Amino acid sequence: MKALPEAGVQAVLFDLDGTLVDSAVDLYAALCIYCDQNGVGAPPYATVRAVASRGARAILRSAFGDDEENLSCRMPSYLDIYARLKSQHTRPFAGIESLLAKLENAAVIWGIVTNKPTFLARDILKDMGWYQRSAALVCGDTLVQRKPHPAPVNLACEQIGVTPQQCLFVGDDRRDVEAGRAAGLYTVAAGWGYLGGENPAHWCADALCEHPYQLASMLGFEPVA
Repeated sequence: MKALPEAGVQAVLFDLDGTLVDSAVDLYAALCIYCDQNGVGAPPYATVRAVASRGARAILRSAFGDDEENLSCRMPSYLDIYARLKSQHTRPFAGIESLLAKLENAAVIWGIVTNKPTFLARDILKDMGWYQRSAALVCGDTLVQRKPHPAPVNLACEQIGVTPQQCLFVGDDRRDVEAGRAAGLYTVAAGWGYLGGENPAHWCADALCEHPYQLASMLGFEPVA
């Protein structure tokens, strides 16, 4: 593990799906409904869960192949179904609520950078009770660029009012680490997330945490229950 920034940690940015919330069950349920409507067998849940952090296109690809034009045409219908299900089974990962509370108690600002569309991410934050607590929300349609481009991460730093050197970025996908590193942040691979079927130790993140309590301990907080 690389030493934490010398400037001190003033803020922590998180990916959403697979990092803060376990949303795979609802994403999969929406895919099953859509597959049934189109007469296609749904792939196994484990296949979809592994790519859930990579967004709707990756989820649709698991059932409908790699034709990008075809996937783009299917996206609105799938997202419409998911929008009706998105919080039925979506919950924070174990330890996340405690971690966020400890950040707030220590006056460490936190925010979210996700490739999820704004209307979906905003509603999930409201359902989780986080919408007023998150100091930044940069989504997949906020800018032209999306992760792994650093622009969304840099924008979140601007919204919070911190320099990249004072901020951590935590995510469960290689793109999160790449985006955070390119933006100049200290990067943490969230080993408790979906991981895309990859070994996060190979992403060259500055730190790898297998559970939110490890991140809390790294930041000097008491262990997260």
